[in-house]
Amino acid sequence: MSKHKFEPDYVVAPGATLKESLDAQGISQVQFAQRTGLTKKTISQIINGIAPISYETAGRFELATGIPANFWNRRELRYREALARRKTLASLAHHDTWLKEIPLDVLMERGYVEPSNDTGTLVHRALRFFGVSSVDAWRKALLTPAVQYRSSKAEAKYPGFVAAWLRMGELQAEAIDCDKYNAEEFRRLLRNEIRELTTTSGQVWRKRLPELCAQAGVVFVLTREIPRAAVSGAARWLLKREVPLIQISLKFKTDDQTWFSFYHEAGHVLLHGRRKLYVDYGKDDETEEERQANVFARDLLIPPENVAEFPRLRRKAAIRRFAASIGVSPGIVVGRLQHDHYLEPKHCNDLKKKYEWS
Repeated sequence: MSKHKFEPDYVVAPGATLKESLDAQGISQVQFAQRTGLTKKTISQIINGIAPISYETAGRFELATGIPANFWNRRELRYREALARRKTLASLAHHDTWLKEIPLDVLMERGYVEPSNDTGTLVHRALRFFGVSSVDAWRKALLTPAVQYRSSKAEAKYPGFVAAWLRMGELQAEAIDCDKYNAEEFRRLLRNEIRELTTTSGQVWRKRLPELCAQAGVVFVLTREIPRAAVSGAARWLLKREVPLIQISLKFKTDDQTWFSFYHEAGHVLLHGRRKLYVDYGKDDETEEERQANVFARDLLIPPENVAEFPRLRRKAAIRRFAASIGVSPGIVVGRLQHDHYLEPKHCNDLKKKYEWS
């Protein structure tokens, strides 16, 4: 969640402070011009916010008023910054249609963007959330990758919403420390300690999974889904830190699909390049890399040597025994049996754990 600094919507010229000081001391503008060696026109322009206070002028003001030069320099800097900001916000107000491309209501509700009645201010705050300087930069830096690696399915109709979800994950990742990336250790954890977490409650694994991933130099974040983004998970590398980031949602609400999403993204990390962004929607895609990630997740969750038991897993008791024997949750077994058509889609769904945001 971002923190917002005070940003007043009014602009006061330092000349107004100068006039108040002169009035308080009973000094006319003509007298002040004489004391500072400046022209009356220059003093008038400074008081009216037309001419700036230079460093040299601030020094003269110090000698003539007793008010330190750095005070006038700071007031002038803030004034010029405020003018530039007002100009920027007026320009950004023309991008009001862009706000419809992003989940602005969600960003405000979750505290990432502070509400405002001014359109330019809203655009400015949304750009700050994304970490870009303009809408054009947003399209080039953030939207393009989300489109390039998006699903071919209809779920990808809102790339701006996907970009927001991804950005939330990046901000979450900034608060997570991890060791140097170790692919061998990550594979070991996936086969053992992490896999064992599938049998625990959501409260347990949500705390323990990020810790185990960090142990192998992998950053893991769980990011609440955004309506219409439809993203189940994503994987990419944080190149400045040289560590991979795995980000998943609870889109499907059940343990089988949630854990498959995690292992799918882990597959991207271990099997594929560091330059790509993989955004997944929990549906089968056509690319070879997606198929490889699916196979990786499938075989780590339920090793191929155990698949021969599938035809005998028709009853809940048998499913529970099998799941316990290989060390995964019964829900994961049910999901696999349904996917491979050993069970009907709705059969044994009560063995799946349900995950909800608390």
